[in-house]
Amino acid sequence: MTIELPYFHVDAFADRPFTGNQAAVMPLTQWLDDKVLQAIGEENNFAETAFYLPDGTGEADYELRWFTPTVEIALCGHATLASGHIILSQNPDRQNISFRTRKAGVLSMARDGDGYALELPAYAPSPRDMPDIVALLGGKPVETQFHEGRYHVIRYGSAEEVLALKPDLKALALLGNAQFICTGPGKDTDVISRVFVPGAGVDEDSVTGSAHAVLTPYWAKQLGRDRFTAYQASARGGYVNCRLDGDRAWLGGKCVTVVEGLFRLLSTA
Repeated sequence: MTIELPYFHVDAFADRPFTGNQAAVMPLTQWLDDKVLQAIGEENNFAETAFYLPDGTGEADYELRWFTPTVEIALCGHATLASGHIILSQNPDRQNISFRTRKAGVLSMARDGDGYALELPAYAPSPRDMPDIVALLGGKPVETQFHEGRYHVIRYGSAEEVLALKPDLKALALLGNAQFICTGPGKDTDVISRVFVPGAGVDEDSVTGSAHAVLTPYWAKQLGRDRFTAYQASARGGYVNCRLDGDRAWLGGKCVTVVEGLFRLLSTA
């Protein structure tokens, strides 16, 4: 049996191809078996593959799920941005859309100039000592904090320290599906970060929306203002405009569609 699925390769938080974070976006008319969705995520081999279909509950416009090459995850910002980009690009008269997710609630997205603004829950972390994790990441952080969604925030004193990190990725992977968000004051932006998620099959993520859902309340408090600019210093790199609005984090960025085609699934055996 052959199944043909629409397929889009989108660079999110990017203003030109081959920067930002890659996502596969695949609209569906009905959910495939979870094992098939996970196998497609593994085959695509991006940090995330996003699947969406019209939401039948009336809570949102679409239902949305995200898969890394190894697991389904609870929240992904860049693949949500990429999914919204595809929908709004195909519907030029629409200004905003909403997504119902299984573990992160309803997420919304709107046009914002020549880019988009994505609304995510703001996950404010709290202080926690994590000497074993610091030893695996390296450097001498000035503060460590944690959010129960398994987000670890490790703050360093300078951008140079963040850029110099050479973490033990194999050892971090043994700690399971957790994010290790290394951050500090930026150079040409207010904030810099690098994000490691080896337990979910992503050694170093390119630009991580969910990490900025944590960084937004953290740095808003540190900086004493509700908005700031951020740069994720991966090999591809990407810029995020962050704004805190109560218990919501608004992330601004652009997207570029790199590939559009069909994913022909020849067998689900």
